[in-house]
Amino acid sequence: MILPEDRWWAAEPKWRAAEEYGFDHAWTYDHLGWRDLVGGPWFGAVPTLSAAAMVTSRIRLGTFVASPNFRHPLPFMREIVTLDDLADGRFVLGVGAGGLGYDTEVFGEPEPSPRARADRFVEFVEALDGLLRIDGFDYSGDHYTVRGARNLPGPVQRPRPPFLVAANGPRTMRLAARLGDGWLTTGRNVDEQREWWAGVAELSARFDEALHEHGRDADRVNRYLSLDAAPVFSLSSKEAFADAAGRAAELGFTDIVTHWPRSGTPYQGRETVLEEVVDEVLPQVQGHAPNG
Repeated sequence: MILPEDRWWAAEPKWRAAEEYGFDHAWTYDHLGWRDLVGGPWFGAVPTLSAAAMVTSRIRLGTFVASPNFRHPLPFMREIVTLDDLADGRFVLGVGAGGLGYDTEVFGEPEPSPRARADRFVEFVEALDGLLRIDGFDYSGDHYTVRGARNLPGPVQRPRPPFLVAANGPRTMRLAARLGDGWLTTGRNVDEQREWWAGVAELSARFDEALHEHGRDADRVNRYLSLDAAPVFSLSSKEAFADAAGRAAELGFTDIVTHWPRSGTPYQGRETVLEEVVDEVLPQVQGHAPNG
């Protein structure tokens, strides 16, 4: 995870390095502003990923995660098609319901209820799915309507780029089980590390149930865990990362996401630890993923 906070002359080396280090995917946040960093520099996710696509050739690139808070599925479809083209089929759409905070407050509108956010999210993902798959697509919902939407030339990846659906609640988990190529969780918002891992295990079991309800094979849907939603930063030490990676693998997660160390909070750390992880831990992690 590379936060979109640096001017490109400083950000570009990180994206190049992520590929050179051998990571499988690199992500950036898709927000108008984020938490305590709202008052500082921040750049758009789509232009950032477009630039990253131009300086990499192998690593998969994605949003972590896009949401309906400030996006409409129709113009966003065009951006996804373009990104997938620029990346030559390496784009992954991470998508979530959207949190509260600056991304909603800045519009000066009332914050949506949890139910309204879930309703909107379901429509957002359903509409994007159809828009990317079908040229001349129609959709009618309470939040989004499109008529005869064209999508040519369509994405490089067929029938569409993979959807990584962020979900912690029952309804969004069902959506991830129905339309997601992957499921992403941040676990529970707790202060104790052991409690966080217990929550991740519980959520993983609930996602198994959601997959069963939709008749999908659990081994065919990738599972992504955002390690740094835990109380302890995964790159605080080489040992901390190795421990987190091992726990995630035991719980059946196919992929894990860590943050590029920053000079201040959040995710404060040293790039030397990242380099140690790349040299000593990453090869073992990639060689022992649950699905091979």
